[in-house]
Amino acid sequence: MAVSLSKGQKVDLTKTNPGMSKVVVGLGWDTNKYDGGNDFDLDSSVFLLGDTGKVTSESDFVFYNNTSGANGSVVHTGDNRTGEGDGDDEQVKIDLANVPANIQRITFTITIHDGEARNQNFGQVSNAYARILNEDTGEELIRYDLGEDFSIETVLVVGELYRHNGEWKFSAIGSGYQGGLAALAKDFGLQVG
Repeated sequence: MAVSLSKGQKVDLTKTNPGMSKVVVGLGWDTNKYDGGNDFDLDSSVFLLGDTGKVTSESDFVFYNNTSGANGSVVHTGDNRTGEGDGDDEQVKIDLANVPANIQRITFTITIHDGEARNQNFGQVSNAYARILNEDTGEELIRYDLGEDFSIETVLVVGELYRHNGEWKFSAIGSGYQGGLAALAKDFGLQVG
């Protein structure tokens, strides 16, 4: 049975699942109906961070236009433009055993594409979650439901996998930001044009 987390909680991943190295991080959401006239397009992105909490190169930013990072050990399965239907809207596959040693944290985010321009925010998004599955068995190991605590934010840092004493743990972060993906990318050390 999956471990259900609340904001701020941390849990062991590899220590409690010895021998497992391939996981799938599923991210999902539903958008509320509103009168803005624009479709929602939510995107998940992954930042591969070193000791400094920053990316070391542009290739450490994994998203729908750069679907592979960390020497192929982190793979984004692609963009879902509607978020309709049940199950995960977007997924990231990770081979933890092959993540390069310089990557200490793998941070998962969800952004609203053109959120500011379309006057959209996470107050109009419900049922956002992240879950971690064992890729080999399909078993759900960890689930984090974000709740409805957001209003004006256009970016969510959902959570992160991080190294601790040679093992991988997951931290449920659930922090919202304004300024879109550009502001977040800059915070993580990317040069944004």
